[in-house]
Amino acid sequence: QVQLVESGGGLVQAGGSLRLSCAASGRTFSSRTMGWFRQAPGKERELVAAISWNGGSTYSANSVKGRFTISRDNANTVSLQMNSLKPEDTAVYYCAASPSLVVVPKGRFDYWGQGTQVTVSS
Repeated sequence: QVQLVESGGGLVQAGGSLRLSCAASGRTFSSRTMGWFRQAPGKERELVAAISWNGGSTYSANSVKGRFTISRDNANTVSLQMNSLKPEDTAVYYCAASPSLVVVPKGRFDYWGQGTQVTVSS
């Protein structure tokens, strides 16, 4: 069992930055790939970034490459640093845990947080 709680969302102007955090609990956290997804109104949920169990490999969607950075620490926290934010980044962002050790962008994620709203104004 893994519990995930996101924080750090909010309202920011275009060009600004936000840092999302995901606090994870559960014995298997350290052996899981972690990901950040987002879903905007009327759009499908998409994987934004993911990081392998040991932080050795990461994935970023083309739409956020060079702007968003995912990281994880030994204190069961996964973070998403978002810079140069654009209005099209507006969405609910979800932290998720995969049973896989390695990053598989289309792989299964079986635990989800409740989501945090990010709104970027133009």
